[in-house]
Amino acid sequence: MERGRPQIPMRRRKSIFSPSPSPPPPEEREQREYLEDKRHLSMVRQLQLADWITMLNCYCGFNSIISSTRYISSDYERTVYIYRAVGFAFAGFFFDVFDGRVARWMNKSSLMGKELDSLADLVSFGVAPAAIGFSIGMQTTLDLLILSFFVLCGLLRLARYNVTAAILSKGQSKVAYFEGLPIPTSLVLVGIMLIFELNGLQLDNLPGGIIFAGTPFEFHPSVLMFFALGCAYVSKSLKIPKL
Repeated sequence: MERGRPQIPMRRRKSIFSPSPSPPPPEEREQREYLEDKRHLSMVRQLQLADWITMLNCYCGFNSIISSTRYISSDYERTVYIYRAVGFAFAGFFFDVFDGRVARWMNKSSLMGKELDSLADLVSFGVAPAAIGFSIGMQTTLDLLILSFFVLCGLLRLARYNVTAAILSKGQSKVAYFEGLPIPTSLVLVGIMLIFELNGLQLDNLPGGIIFAGTPFEFHPSVLMFFALGCAYVSKSLKIPKL
């Protein structure tokens, strides 16, 4: 090789059976084409397969919430609705994992993919678990404030991830670690609440009973697990390696 002549880097060809570690980010040209697309249903046409799977995650989260409300309003065979609420929450997690794998396998990402994923996660792993907590008896004013705190912490966690993901990846194919617990860890609480239901520990029988009953500050100690997890969501000192 002659000295002084610039070396041209060779691109490594990828096999269709060897998925890229991460879908490439949308280029400026794609962004312009997205904005200038005036076809009917252009937004729907531009969705990738992974985006449709992400929306199934949101579908599961919504149905989990509806099942929780039906648990509250039903007097006959109501237990089946809490099973549905829990089942839909875990089904949402399956689609949450699967959409990322599909995006990497197809080596495609859409402009809305990350935002869709965060919004779906907020429904399935933020609002839905809080709705289950409310349905099984965490219904005092202070309980509701803590459940709201949990959902808002999940919202902040997802927004922070969207903003900092590119910085934390440091040019790698994916983010090396999570700042704070990832929001799907709320499924641990969902599992705990299912155990409560299976053992008849709901409504007035929640573990720990109720503190300060009859006062404006009454609450169920069980709701504090939502408070603790919400704090773990927004912690910057808690760094979880991403597998």
